[in-house]
Amino acid sequence: MFGRLGGHCPEIKEEPVNETNSSGGDETRRKYVFVGGSPRSGTSLLGRNIARMENCSGLENTGVFEDEGQFLQDVYPTASAYGGSSRCGFDPRMHRTESSELLAPAKVARLRAAWHSYWDNSKSIFVEKTPENFLMTRFLQTAFSNSYFVVLRRHPVPVSMAGQRWTSNITSLNRMFQHWLHCYRLFEEDKEHLKHVYELSYEDYVENPDKYHEEIAAFIGTRLPEPPKEDRFRLVLQWRRPSLRVPDRAMEGPGTTHNKRYFDRWSYLLTKSPLKAYYRFIARKYEPEFARYGYSLIEGFAVNREIVEADSNLSALIGPVYCAGADLAALVRRSAVRTRGAVRRGLRALVPEFVRNRVRQARQDSETVRTTRGVHASIVAAGPNQPVVPRTNR
Repeated sequence: MFGRLGGHCPEIKEEPVNETNSSGGDETRRKYVFVGGSPRSGTSLLGRNIARMENCSGLENTGVFEDEGQFLQDVYPTASAYGGSSRCGFDPRMHRTESSELLAPAKVARLRAAWHSYWDNSKSIFVEKTPENFLMTRFLQTAFSNSYFVVLRRHPVPVSMAGQRWTSNITSLNRMFQHWLHCYRLFEEDKEHLKHVYELSYEDYVENPDKYHEEIAAFIGTRLPEPPKEDRFRLVLQWRRPSLRVPDRAMEGPGTTHNKRYFDRWSYLLTKSPLKAYYRFIARKYEPEFARYGYSLIEGFAVNREIVEADSNLSALIGPVYCAGADLAALVRRSAVRTRGAVRRGLRALVPEFVRNRVRQARQDSETVRTTRGVHASIVAAGPNQPVVPRTNR
């Protein structure tokens, strides 16, 4: 699998919006790069690296989760409004095209102004990363002239298992696999309408990031930056941890064990789990569809195909019951987590504001101290010509 340039686009009529009024620049020389793909597929890492390329500006130091543009505007609802990143694609409202009522000129101007207030408007290439961008490519292409789309794809096992860590939106693997396939089917249909689209797999990217950085730079019409002799770090707000420390200018390198722990877990579920009949059923069920994208739920997972297929007749009858039970269990857990969260928020509201402010400040001070330790040591260890490996990829 490799990065691909491509795209076919029919004529799209766009209502011109005066970009100069909202961002003070010449729209004709600007490009907009939107990075998308299933959550946990490396979109954050890739988006930050594209934003470091010459003459590019990304959304930085915004104070919102992963510096995602969806949280910096009020024109369209975020993914959480439609069930969260593990289920939002099933809602037809999440799939936005050039026929969306949100493309009224006033709303488009407001969306542009919201993001341009964070971008460096002295640049000419503006980068925005929200995973769900790949569900709204046609909408974004209409709203932003001269748009370029970079879409990542990652093996469904790590994507789904990593997504289950978001317990407030936890979803069964059965539904996670369905969601992966559904979202990429929508994108496959939509990309025929796109003028500029580049696709790559996360697995290829982590094996040779330099190659794909070069290709993407050429795709959007820029160059890679010179490795900085000195650098500083900034913080990116993350879920389940205060923040992620990332280099400001140096290109980040992906981790080397990106899929292994998830593949090991999936092998266990197929071979030793008390519920292995369920996992084998969904492996058989979705194997042909994932094979179209170059992925397998069976090959390479410590179990041969004959074993997985052995009880296929019985599972064909019981399998739907397995899936219904797994979906129900996920619903119960999701409801319990949300109820517990609502109770906590209610109790927190009873605490005086000045106490909450002091606790918040103490946490921020602690995080600042923690993240500033070892900055110079990290740069020295990485070397001026080496990418700095982040702790996590989304």
